[in-house]
Amino acid sequence: MAVARIRRPRRHSLSGATAVAAIVLAGGRSERFGDTDKLTVEVDGSTLLQRAVAAVAEVATDVVVVLPPGAPTIAVPPPARVAHDPTEGEGPLAGVHTGLLAVVRSDVAIVVGGDMPDLQPEVLRAMVGALGEGVQLVALGDGGAARPLPIVVRTLPAADAAHTLMHAGRRRLRDLVSSLRTVALDEAAWTALDPGRLTLRDVDEPGDLNR
Repeated sequence: MAVARIRRPRRHSLSGATAVAAIVLAGGRSERFGDTDKLTVEVDGSTLLQRAVAAVAEVATDVVVVLPPGAPTIAVPPPARVAHDPTEGEGPLAGVHTGLLAVVRSDVAIVVGGDMPDLQPEVLRAMVGALGEGVQLVALGDGGAARPLPIVVRTLPAADAAHTLMHAGRRRLRDLVSSLRTVALDEAAWTALDPGRLTLRDVDEPGDLNR
């Protein structure tokens, strides 16, 4: 499915009564980070996970952190609650599906990675505002492409699409982006709110902490 582009963030596209949730994906194995769980690493006095939760909590009224099966719920900062993937190693799309099932009472969900320490709430708000009528997913435009994280989705269509994709053996977040009615927030529009492009920053290995 072709991705449409929004050149200017819309304001108040959603009803004031629309519930916005956030899903923080924290089910990865941190394989490139050595023996340390990267989400517990501190940046400026807060862990990566704490920073991601704090950023989305400025926009969402309900925050769910998706952890692997059987993982302890320690170090999940308030106001977040926890959901566990039912099966190990199914990939990020399965984590999104788990999170969507946990926030089904919300019409809209922001999806981010727990390893994204510099998410900018103003960019997330602009993404929510761009979720106009008929749109099911909003991504950030980047070099002519739509980035798979962060995204904003309509909860029920995204949960249905994720379920269908997983049954077809597809596991990538980009599959979700391409299967829904998606718009990409124009790069110039969102970087005006985030000139340093910090919202896209993620931490995969120790060297990324110094970027």
